[in-house]
Amino acid sequence: MKKYVQITAGRGPVECARAVTLVAREMLKAIPTLQLTDCEPHNRENGCFMSMIFATGETIPEATINEWQGTILWRSTRNSCRPGHKRSNWFVGVNFFDELELPQIDESDIVYETCRSRGKGGQNVNKVETAVRALHIPSGLSVKCSDERSQFQNKSHARERLLLKLRQLNDKAISASQSWQWSNHDNLERGNPVKKFSGPL
Repeated sequence: MKKYVQITAGRGPVECARAVTLVAREMLKAIPTLQLTDCEPHNRENGCFMSMIFATGETIPEATINEWQGTILWRSTRNSCRPGHKRSNWFVGVNFFDELELPQIDESDIVYETCRSRGKGGQNVNKVETAVRALHIPSGLSVKCSDERSQFQNKSHARERLLLKLRQLNDKAISASQSWQWSNHDNLERGNPVKKFSGPL
């Protein structure tokens, strides 16, 4: 069973989005088997992410999960996002969860379409419909996967990524109802990070 980990900036500013990237780099040193599965880039700044989701098929020791699960503090020694900004403490959230199941989602609500891939990969990629687009009809969410040469593998990956997006959509709905908590994130979490880092943003 796959294990997932999400690193999120919540509703924080661009510095928190930059901290997501930096915390992800540190986490990959501790858990090198993680592979990026999905991400939500910041809408203005390159190299900044509001959310990143990683997955691994390897077992992650419980001690490692406990070490990272919760709030992470990044104390900036230099702020390239907003030079001169007085604040230096930026927080991101880390959450581990198991492979997704579909108890509340009807498989008949997901439609799969095949299409030709574009880019490198030879004649097979360009001439055969190996790419797969998965559409969740009730929500309108869709993803396209063309990572593999096999249509079957691309369908499997597309389904997995669609489930992740549906989970994120649900999480955002819950977060929206508690937005006041995010707006006061520093006040609620300051002094309680499970891990601290320091360095330039």
